Amino acid sequence: MHRKNLKMILLPSFVLILGLTAVSFPSHAQRWGTLGIIGSEITHQASSDGLSSSAVLSGSDSSAVAPEFAAGTWINSEPLTLKGLRGRVVLVEFWTFGCYNCRNTLPAVKRLDARYREQGLTVVGVHSPETGGEKNLASVRREVASLAIKYPVVTDNEFELWRAYNVDAWPTIFVLDKAGRIRWKHVGEGAYDQTEQVIQRLLAEDE
Repeated sequence: MHRKNLKMILLPSFVLILGLTAVSFPSHAQRWGTLGIIGSEITHQASSDGLSSSAVLSGSDSSAVAPEFAAGTWINSEPLTLKGLRGRVVLVEFWTFGCYNCRNTLPAVKRLDARYREQGLTVVGVHSPETGGEKNLASVRREVASLAIKYPVVTDNEFELWRAYNVDAWPTIFVLDKAGRIRWKHVGEGAYDQTEQVIQRLLAEDE
């Protein structure tokens, strides 16, 4: 059989197998997406003011109250609670140090922390490990220091917070208002300008 004809037969077969694999094993397809092989997922749509439709900044009671932080080891801070952070805007990022998508978000997250901490923003990194090696506390401490992360980080080795916030992928960012309600969610890299706009709006709100 000619090589050209062989390619014409094999290529459609390969595409069909990939399609059946994605249907049969959706969790693996999602995992590929979180690692950037397929691409980042953005869970919001633009509204008329340029912000996410999920970022309802009216203070509506329809916004879900964020789950309280679960038990874990805190780095760069004494243990924090959302109750104790009432009156402050809180950015929560689910990440793990071995995820390069997560690492790509860090410059923007660190910039937001430096720019708005004194104005009432608290950033909390929730370290939910993807691999067994990322559960090691000494490794987490070393990576937090190496990455020059100054904001609080809490370990989530048992995925209690991951499940409570219904997270599906690394990285995922939530922004909470001063009353502890979830007002913004973004999955994957990007949307840094929109996230900053949300923070600005929420800092300007009354509790």
